[in-house]
Amino acid sequence: MAMRGLTVFIADIRNCRVRELEEKRINKEMANIRQKFKDGNLSGYDKKKYVCKLLYMYILGWDIDFGHMEAVNLISSTKYSEKQIGYLGITLLMHENSDLVRLVVNSIRKDLDDNNEIHNCLALHAIANIGGREMAESLAGDVHRLLVSPNSKSFVKKKAALTMLRLFRKHPDVIPAPDWAERITNIIDDYDLGVCLSVASLITALAQQYPESFMMAVPKAIMRLHKVIVERDFSADYVYYKIPIPWLQVKLLRLLQYFPPTEDPNMAEMLHNVLQTIINNSQETPRNVQHNNAQNAILFEAINLAIHLDCESDIVRQATNILARFILSKETNVRYLGLETMAHLAAVTDELDEIKKHEETIILSLRDKDISVRRRGLDLLYSMCDVSNAKTIVSELIRYLHIADYALREEMVLKIAIMTEKYATEHSWYVDVILQLISSAGDHVGEEVWYRVVQIVTNHENLQEYAAKMVLHYMSSPHCHENMLKVGGYILGEYGHLIANIPGASPIEQFNTLHARFGLCSLGTRALLLSTYIKFVNLFPEIKGAILAVFNQYRHVLDAELQQRACEYMAIATMPTDDLLQTVCEEMPQFPERESALLSRLNEKTNQTEDKRTWNIGGKDSNEKTPANLIAASREKNESTSVDDLVSGMNNTNISSSAGTKDEEGKPTANGSSNPASQTNAASKPGLAWKDQLAPGYEIWYNRLRDGADGVLYEDSILQIGVKSEYHGHLGRLAMYFGNKTHTQLNSFSVTVEAPEGLVIASSHTLATSIGPSTQIQQLYSLECQQIVTEVPLIRISYQAGSIQSIYLKLPVTLSRFIEPIQLSSADFFARWKQIGGSPREVQVVFKSSEKINLEKARSIIVSNRLGVCDNVDPKPGNFVATGVYNTSLSGKVGCLVRLEPNRETDMYRLTVRTTSDIVSKQLKELLQLALL
Repeated sequence: MAMRGLTVFIADIRNCRVRELEEKRINKEMANIRQKFKDGNLSGYDKKKYVCKLLYMYILGWDIDFGHMEAVNLISSTKYSEKQIGYLGITLLMHENSDLVRLVVNSIRKDLDDNNEIHNCLALHAIANIGGREMAESLAGDVHRLLVSPNSKSFVKKKAALTMLRLFRKHPDVIPAPDWAERITNIIDDYDLGVCLSVASLITALAQQYPESFMMAVPKAIMRLHKVIVERDFSADYVYYKIPIPWLQVKLLRLLQYFPPTEDPNMAEMLHNVLQTIINNSQETPRNVQHNNAQNAILFEAINLAIHLDCESDIVRQATNILARFILSKETNVRYLGLETMAHLAAVTDELDEIKKHEETIILSLRDKDISVRRRGLDLLYSMCDVSNAKTIVSELIRYLHIADYALREEMVLKIAIMTEKYATEHSWYVDVILQLISSAGDHVGEEVWYRVVQIVTNHENLQEYAAKMVLHYMSSPHCHENMLKVGGYILGEYGHLIANIPGASPIEQFNTLHARFGLCSLGTRALLLSTYIKFVNLFPEIKGAILAVFNQYRHVLDAELQQRACEYMAIATMPTDDLLQTVCEEMPQFPERESALLSRLNEKTNQTEDKRTWNIGGKDSNEKTPANLIAASREKNESTSVDDLVSGMNNTNISSSAGTKDEEGKPTANGSSNPASQTNAASKPGLAWKDQLAPGYEIWYNRLRDGADGVLYEDSILQIGVKSEYHGHLGRLAMYFGNKTHTQLNSFSVTVEAPEGLVIASSHTLATSIGPSTQIQQLYSLECQQIVTEVPLIRISYQAGSIQSIYLKLPVTLSRFIEPIQLSSADFFARWKQIGGSPREVQVVFKSSEKINLEKARSIIVSNRLGVCDNVDPKPGNFVATGVYNTSLSGKVGCLVRLEPNRETDMYRLTVRTTSDIVSKQLKELLQLALL
């Protein structure tokens, strides 16, 4: 039934020639609709008509702030047309965090339970489109029931499978996939190929996270492929240009790549017949473009599966000849897929001779008109590189680097650096290539590259003199990039003495070459060069005077890091004896052997957002841990230990500070040593979208722990959550235990931490998904403060106890946790107090205490915030002076000075905080003020 009022309204809007007329008509209609809704007594038809008008205005871009409840009410209508408009309204006007979502959950559940499949589908559409956590937790079970029910129609099952896939991708922790695995996997046998196709998409996603639970999908996928491809058992409705349901074939072939080869000989024989049939079918002449595309899609996925099963098989040898033809194709898509599949083969096989025959063609692909093809050509060259062709490939890539797309250059630099290191037969060739790379690639050279150069030069004594000589040569050129300056500063500081007798490389010439660019580089590089200069003082006493002049100049700069280094180095260099100087400037020890950080960086760049890749770009060693191996890893059981054991382990663990150490990847720091490695953050990035959902009364526990190291973070009738922690410098460890206080098991247990920007939080292991009656489980988190942090982390605990329960809390990880206390004399304190100066780096507040002032309590609060109380500094008795250093791994250190003046007669405090960062000053003032109130 047509809605005439809506038709007229749309015509009026289209007839408006200018925006002012359209706005006038919109406002008039909104006022009319608002009045109609206010008066009430509208028929279902009228509600439907007015909601449609609002939706039309919303689609045009106008803000709609009313009408939501009318759309919600339409969902409950028994008429399809009204229910349809109601669902359309909520999916357009509501988002997943809308307060009104919970109002529609019961209506949606009612439609999911309805025997009317049309109502089922409308409800499934709404769930998939809105897809919020609350809706997922409440309705995932109903969606699963529709999916596996034998009474559900085929088109309902298809929509249920895709809805489940949508919920899993948005909130994977809500879906108990292992519990549902068997019933979901059985649907692959459904007589309807469309249902099988939808379920294949769902299982492919689930199997990547729960491979062991979905192992039963392997024989079912093989049998379904055999029926369709070999036995030709399929419905004519699913034939696409003479090819039976190519989408299902591709998905099942991809699914099998996430599991190891089947050990069942019958299944293996069936799969071999499937792959051989696909290879044979590819010899047929395509009838048209659509047939060709479908056939190639199946063929490439079949070749990938054959490579995954056995890269030395006869099928793969046949496929190699086909791929050689494809990389010469005139079609861009075919060239792309041919190069990608050949890269897969090169990445997992030891026999590269057949691929090397096409080396010239592959190198030419770097100049293809399409950037995607150029990327795949680069991947293939990287994967097929070995000792025999490394120099050829590296030289070609360096030659091409100058004209390559900017989007490709950083990845090219990484791959050139890895290949050079991996396949170098001469150390001098490695040094020549890397220094040429740093010199020519400029800003596209990541820090990982020069970190790795330093590691290798330090670990190979026969390379040090040559490296020092070459880096000095490159720094003498008119155009020297800052990364070259960093490499030069480190290498000359350590090994400059090895070339001091060479013409043009005397100590003063080395110093002048470095210092000529000192004023043009960043603060971090200047800090590194100051460390180089103090090493020059130890190595070359004859140039000590020139270096002391630099130290003296930089003792008065504003930057705290440069000032501190200059002052300390000046003091060390002017001591009566050189004992401390020689100790501080001892030659760096060798870096421990470990996986190159370059490989980790490359793997990060190639990660995908949806389906995980079944292989990694690179040689066979890069593919030792493919998704198929996750099955073995998932069988490892996590051993449970008490939280006291965890904390005891923390106390026995050396949490290194940055001074004089090397991190896990051996990254050198600006002072010639190294920073602890940055860990991958297991928590999600902020956001911090849970602030408004924090558990009622959480402040009581949080405030108790804000200044303490351990205690209870939260407790109710079901769950008790405890915390123990320790911190050192910019690093920390946090042990959390979750205790089930009831006599029934808690299922679907999950913990999600949301860390603020600048703070990295990584968990030690995968947490158990259930807690037994009257038992507890533990989790250990490592923390790294990389930059100044202005928020505290949030944590979400979810579990099923009758229904899904969620608890949102703050973690007591405040800025002061990363402060290290220091002691200063009165003269030093007030000298630094004056250097920092007033606003904005100084903040001051006067406030009244909520109780009688207790000086001992005030002192303990200052100490609990990790500040060192300096006695006999303030001239007035009863005042407190405290100092500390706030540590970050990337932004350096921030000096903190605090002065607290209590007035016991009026119970008033005057709190003054001065730091070298106005942000830290404000944060520290707020922390101390809250604790003192």
